[in-house]
Amino acid sequence: MQPLLDIENLHIAYGSVEAIQDVSLSLNQGEIVTVLGANGAGKSTLLRAISGITPVKSGNITFEETALNTLPADEIVRRGISHAPEGRRVFATLTVEENLALGAYTHKKEKERVQKTRQRVLQLFPILVKRRKQLAGTLSGGEQQMLAMGRALMSEPRLLLLDEPSLGLSPMYVKLIFSIIREINSQGVAVLLVEQNARKALAVANRGYVLETGAMMTSGPAADLRQDQKVQEAYLGGAAVKKRA
Repeated sequence: MQPLLDIENLHIAYGSVEAIQDVSLSLNQGEIVTVLGANGAGKSTLLRAISGITPVKSGNITFEETALNTLPADEIVRRGISHAPEGRRVFATLTVEENLALGAYTHKKEKERVQKTRQRVLQLFPILVKRRKQLAGTLSGGEQQMLAMGRALMSEPRLLLLDEPSLGLSPMYVKLIFSIIREINSQGVAVLLVEQNARKALAVANRGYVLETGAMMTSGPAADLRQDQKVQEAYLGGAAVKKRA
């Protein structure tokens, strides 16, 4: 079976500094795949390359058998990939409603389609119904994260890139965000998840990859990574993690 997303021998450099070195990974339709690693490992750079924000030095990024390397970012969104970036990056001076509308810019002329998509998004994030006229900058961190994810879903992606969705959130919101990630996936959207909370990420993911200073350290089924001694020591506090029932 051809992967939904296939990355082969990827190299990305910032000047003389190679941020990503010979990285290969794949993601199949319907999967949640997580990318783990310390700060500076290249995780966010990887997502920005997939979404066309960061140029690729060499290697191939293929989505549904279409090469993405030279496509502009807006065309990549039209192809079916959407990105909720680290730090949420909501438009603080616009309302929740306006932020969501911007997420649907690739089909903004199809008003009925946009309205139906908005309804589905608001069913996932009901708090945003109450906040729809509120400026995004006045929302709590957890609400802004939901808005960032909702905005990304407005383009109706088949692949959602999530960069550190639980960063800086309270335990209550972390639990809620991961529950929503599962729900999004159950609706047929594949998810590539970069996440500093390795325990939560491996609990929700089918498979995982571990980056170390821009290079691939290891990969495998999430259950196997939870039992890997090096992964435990580096990202799980050194304690064994029980397999999910």
